[in-house]
Amino acid sequence: MSNEDKQKQEEMREWYDSGDYFDTKIDVFADMESPFQKYRLSKVLQIYHPSKEERVLDLGCGWGTFTFALAPICKEVVGLDYSAKSVEICRKLAKKHNLDNIEFVRADASETEQEDNSFDVVIAADLFEHLYPDISIKTVNEAFRVLKPGGKFVIWTPHRGHFLEILKNHDIIIKHDPAHVDYKSMKWLIDNLKETGFDIEKQYYAESHLPVLRTLEKAFIPILPWARRRIAILSRKPK
Repeated sequence: MSNEDKQKQEEMREWYDSGDYFDTKIDVFADMESPFQKYRLSKVLQIYHPSKEERVLDLGCGWGTFTFALAPICKEVVGLDYSAKSVEICRKLAKKHNLDNIEFVRADASETEQEDNSFDVVIAADLFEHLYPDISIKTVNEAFRVLKPGGKFVIWTPHRGHFLEILKNHDIIIKHDPAHVDYKSMKWLIDNLKETGFDIEKQYYAESHLPVLRTLEKAFIPILPWARRRIAILSRKPK
Protein backbone atom coordinates (compact mmCIF):
# COMPACT_ATOMS: atom_id res chain seq x y z
CA MET A 1 0.00 0.00 0.00
CA SER A 2 1.36 3.42 -0.93
CA ASN A 3 2.01 6.04 1.74
CA GLU A 4 -0.63 8.21 0.07
CA ASP A 5 -3.27 5.48 0.40
CA LYS A 6 -2.26 4.82 4.01
CA GLN A 7 -2.82 8.50 4.79
CA LYS A 8 -6.15 8.46 2.96
CA GLN A 9 -7.20 5.37 4.89
CA GLU A 10 -6.44 7.00 8.22
CA GLU A 11 -8.28 10.16 7.18
CA MET A 12 -11.35 8.12 6.25
CA ARG A 13 -11.23 6.21 9.53
CA GLU A 14 -11.20 9.51 11.41
CA TRP A 15 -14.03 10.79 9.20
CA TYR A 16 -16.24 7.80 10.07
CA ASP A 17 -15.47 7.97 13.79
CA SER A 18 -15.69 11.73 14.33
CA GLY A 19 -18.62 12.46 12.01
CA ASP A 20 -22.28 11.47 11.98
CA TYR A 21 -22.13 8.99 9.08
CA PHE A 22 -23.27 5.99 11.12
CA ASP A 23 -25.73 7.97 13.25
CA THR A 24 -27.65 9.62 10.40
CA LYS A 25 -28.16 6.37 8.45
CA ILE A 26 -28.86 4.00 11.31
CA ASP A 27 -32.65 4.10 10.83
CA VAL A 28 -32.31 2.73 7.29
CA PHE A 29 -29.33 0.41 7.60
CA ALA A 30 -30.15 -1.08 11.00
CA ASP A 31 -33.78 -1.72 10.11
CA MET A 32 -33.86 -5.31 8.84
CA GLU A 33 -37.48 -4.88 7.69
CA SER A 34 -36.97 -1.84 5.47
CA PRO A 35 -37.50 -2.44 1.72
CA PHE A 36 -33.90 -1.47 0.99
CA GLN A 37 -32.43 -3.89 3.52
CA LYS A 38 -34.71 -6.72 2.39
CA TYR A 39 -33.49 -6.05 -1.15
CA ARG A 40 -29.82 -6.11 -0.10
CA LEU A 41 -30.19 -9.27 1.93
CA SER A 42 -32.11 -11.06 -0.80
CA LYS A 43 -29.69 -10.10 -3.56
CA VAL A 44 -26.53 -10.94 -1.64
CA LEU A 45 -27.90 -14.30 -0.52
CA GLN A 46 -28.75 -15.05 -4.15
CA ILE A 47 -25.05 -14.79 -4.89
CA TYR A 48 -24.33 -17.38 -2.20
CA HIS A 49 -26.41 -18.65 0.72
CA PRO A 50 -24.18 -19.84 3.60
CA SER A 51 -25.13 -23.02 5.42
CA LYS A 52 -25.47 -24.00 9.07
CA GLU A 53 -21.99 -25.54 9.07
CA GLU A 54 -20.19 -22.48 7.75
CA ARG A 55 -18.21 -19.77 9.51
CA VAL A 56 -18.63 -16.33 7.92
CA LEU A 57 -16.57 -13.12 7.96
CA ASP A 58 -18.59 -9.96 7.21
CA LEU A 59 -16.08 -7.37 5.98
CA GLY A 60 -17.03 -3.74 6.49
CA CYS A 61 -20.02 -4.80 8.57
CA GLY A 62 -21.27 -1.21 9.07
CA TRP A 63 -24.49 -1.51 11.06
CA GLY A 64 -24.21 -5.30 11.27
CA THR A 65 -26.94 -6.05 8.74
CA PHE A 66 -25.45 -9.23 7.33
CA THR A 67 -23.89 -10.35 10.60
CA PHE A 68 -27.28 -10.32 12.32
CA ALA A 69 -29.12 -11.81 9.32
CA LEU A 70 -26.68 -14.69 8.89
CA ALA A 71 -26.27 -15.59 12.56
CA PRO A 72 -29.43 -17.77 12.75
CA ILE A 73 -28.44 -19.75 9.67
CA CYS A 74 -24.66 -20.11 10.12
CA LYS A 75 -22.28 -21.67 12.60
CA GLU A 76 -20.62 -18.37 13.48
CA VAL A 77 -20.40 -14.85 12.04
CA VAL A 78 -17.67 -12.29 12.69
CA GLY A 79 -18.57 -8.70 11.80
CA LEU A 80 -15.49 -6.58 11.11
CA ASP A 81 -15.19 -2.85 10.54
CA TYR A 82 -12.34 -0.37 10.90
CA SER A 83 -14.61 2.25 12.42
CA ALA A 84 -14.83 2.23 16.20
CA LYS A 85 -18.26 3.86 15.94
CA SER A 86 -19.52 1.06 13.70
CA VAL A 87 -18.36 -1.63 16.11
CA GLU A 88 -19.83 0.25 19.07
CA ILE A 89 -23.24 0.50 17.36
CA CYS A 90 -23.18 -3.17 16.36
CA ARG A 91 -22.31 -4.33 19.87
CA LYS A 92 -25.19 -2.30 21.30
CA LEU A 93 -27.59 -3.73 18.72
CA ALA A 94 -26.31 -7.24 19.44
CA LYS A 95 -27.67 -7.07 22.97
CA LYS A 96 -31.19 -6.83 21.52
CA HIS A 97 -30.76 -9.88 19.27
CA ASN A 98 -29.68 -12.34 21.95
CA LEU A 99 -27.36 -14.26 19.63
CA ASP A 100 -24.39 -16.18 21.00
CA ASN A 101 -22.61 -16.98 17.72
CA ILE A 102 -21.68 -13.47 16.58
CA GLU A 103 -18.69 -11.27 17.32
CA PHE A 104 -17.81 -7.73 16.29
CA VAL A 105 -14.18 -6.69 15.96
CA ARG A 106 -12.44 -3.50 14.94
CA ALA A 107 -9.82 -4.05 12.24
CA ASP A 108 -9.07 -3.16 8.63
CA ALA A 109 -10.60 -5.30 5.90
CA SER A 110 -7.11 -5.37 4.40
CA GLU A 111 -5.52 -6.50 7.70
CA THR A 112 -8.17 -8.45 9.59
CA GLU A 113 -5.85 -10.09 12.15
CA GLN A 114 -7.87 -13.30 11.68
CA GLU A 115 -6.18 -16.69 11.32
CA ASP A 116 -5.21 -18.24 8.00
CA ASN A 117 -7.77 -20.62 6.45
CA SER A 118 -10.30 -19.94 9.20
CA PHE A 119 -13.51 -18.98 7.35
CA ASP A 120 -15.80 -20.80 4.94
CA VAL A 121 -17.30 -17.60 3.54
CA VAL A 122 -16.17 -13.97 3.32
CA ILE A 123 -18.77 -11.33 2.42
CA ALA A 124 -17.96 -7.85 1.17
CA ALA A 125 -21.38 -6.24 0.67
CA ASP A 126 -21.21 -2.54 -0.20
CA LEU A 127 -17.57 -2.38 0.85
CA PHE A 128 -15.34 -1.88 -2.18
CA GLU A 129 -16.80 1.51 -3.07
CA HIS A 130 -15.47 2.67 0.33
CA LEU A 131 -11.89 1.54 -0.39
CA TYR A 132 -9.07 3.12 -2.39
CA PRO A 133 -7.53 0.90 -5.12
CA ASP A 134 -4.40 -0.24 -3.24
CA ILE A 135 -6.47 -1.05 -0.15
CA SER A 136 -8.97 -2.93 -2.30
CA ILE A 137 -6.22 -5.13 -3.72
CA LYS A 138 -4.95 -5.86 -0.21
CA THR A 139 -8.50 -6.70 0.86
CA VAL A 140 -8.87 -9.26 -1.93
CA ASN A 141 -5.58 -10.83 -0.87
CA GLU A 142 -6.68 -10.81 2.77
CA ALA A 143 -9.94 -12.57 1.90
CA PHE A 144 -7.93 -15.24 0.09
CA ARG A 145 -5.67 -15.69 3.12
CA VAL A 146 -8.41 -16.13 5.72
CA LEU A 147 -10.60 -18.40 3.59
CA LYS A 148 -10.32 -22.15 3.86
CA PRO A 149 -9.50 -24.03 0.64
CA GLY A 150 -12.77 -24.13 -1.28
CA GLY A 151 -14.07 -21.10 0.62
CA LYS A 152 -16.37 -18.55 -1.04
CA PHE A 153 -15.83 -14.80 -1.47
CA VAL A 154 -19.03 -12.81 -2.10
CA ILE A 155 -18.84 -9.28 -3.52
CA TRP A 156 -21.76 -6.85 -3.89
CA THR A 157 -20.95 -3.27 -4.88
CA PRO A 158 -22.36 -0.41 -6.98
CA HIS A 159 -21.47 -0.36 -10.67
CA ARG A 160 -19.74 2.90 -11.51
CA GLY A 161 -21.27 2.99 -14.99
CA HIS A 162 -24.86 3.21 -13.74
CA PHE A 163 -26.49 6.54 -14.51
CA LEU A 164 -27.27 7.30 -10.83
CA GLU A 165 -23.62 6.85 -9.86
CA ILE A 166 -22.55 9.10 -12.73
CA LEU A 167 -24.99 11.78 -11.56
CA LYS A 168 -23.82 11.46 -7.94
CA ASN A 169 -20.15 11.67 -8.89
CA HIS A 170 -20.83 15.01 -10.55
CA ASP A 171 -23.27 16.29 -7.88
CA ILE A 172 -26.04 16.49 -10.47
CA ILE A 173 -29.51 16.23 -8.86
CA ILE A 174 -28.15 13.63 -6.39
CA LYS A 175 -25.50 14.60 -3.85
CA HIS A 176 -22.20 12.73 -3.95
CA ASP A 177 -21.62 10.35 -1.04
CA PRO A 178 -18.21 11.27 0.45
CA ALA A 179 -17.88 7.75 1.86
CA HIS A 180 -17.76 6.34 -1.67
CA VAL A 181 -14.17 7.02 -2.64
CA ASP A 182 -13.61 4.65 -5.56
CA TYR A 183 -16.19 2.78 -7.63
CA LYS A 184 -14.93 -0.42 -9.21
CA SER A 185 -15.74 -1.95 -12.57
CA MET A 186 -16.59 -5.61 -13.06
CA LYS A 187 -13.38 -6.08 -15.05
CA TRP A 188 -11.21 -4.50 -12.36
CA LEU A 189 -12.63 -6.78 -9.67
CA ILE A 190 -12.50 -9.94 -11.79
CA ASP A 191 -8.91 -9.24 -12.89
CA ASN A 192 -7.72 -8.74 -9.31
CA LEU A 193 -9.61 -11.78 -8.00
CA LYS A 194 -8.03 -13.97 -10.68
CA GLU A 195 -4.57 -12.50 -10.10
CA THR A 196 -4.88 -13.30 -6.39
CA GLY A 197 -5.77 -16.91 -7.20
CA PHE A 198 -9.55 -17.01 -6.98
CA ASP A 199 -11.70 -18.99 -9.39
CA ILE A 200 -14.79 -17.11 -10.58
CA GLU A 201 -18.07 -18.99 -10.17
CA LYS A 202 -20.58 -16.19 -10.83
CA GLN A 203 -20.37 -12.67 -12.24
CA TYR A 204 -23.38 -10.61 -13.23
CA TYR A 205 -25.10 -7.24 -12.90
CA ALA A 206 -28.22 -6.68 -10.79
CA GLU A 207 -31.01 -4.14 -10.88
CA SER A 208 -32.04 -1.50 -8.31
CA HIS A 209 -34.59 -1.95 -5.53
CA LEU A 210 -36.87 0.87 -6.76
CA PRO A 211 -39.96 -0.70 -8.43
CA VAL A 212 -40.23 1.26 -11.69
CA LEU A 213 -36.50 1.71 -12.18
CA ARG A 214 -35.70 -1.96 -11.62
CA THR A 215 -38.16 -3.00 -14.34
CA LEU A 216 -36.40 -0.77 -16.87
CA GLU A 217 -32.97 -1.88 -15.70
CA LYS A 218 -33.78 -5.59 -15.98
CA ALA A 219 -34.82 -5.03 -19.57
CA PHE A 220 -31.68 -3.12 -20.55
CA ILE A 221 -28.94 -4.67 -18.35
CA PRO A 222 -27.75 -7.00 -21.14
CA ILE A 223 -27.07 -4.16 -23.56
CA LEU A 224 -26.72 -0.84 -21.73
CA PRO A 225 -24.05 -0.17 -19.04
CA TRP A 226 -26.09 2.69 -17.52
CA ALA A 227 -28.77 0.15 -16.50
CA ARG A 228 -26.36 -2.01 -14.51
CA ARG A 229 -26.96 -0.90 -10.92
CA ARG A 230 -24.94 -3.45 -8.95
CA ILE A 231 -22.03 -5.81 -9.46
CA ALA A 232 -22.44 -9.33 -8.06
CA ILE A 233 -19.52 -11.77 -7.92
CA LEU A 234 -18.97 -15.17 -6.34
CA SER A 235 -15.38 -16.40 -6.34
CA ARG A 236 -13.82 -19.48 -4.76
CA LYS A 237 -10.43 -20.23 -3.26
CA PRO A 238 -9.16 -23.40 -4.95
CA LYS A 239 -8.95 -26.57 -2.84
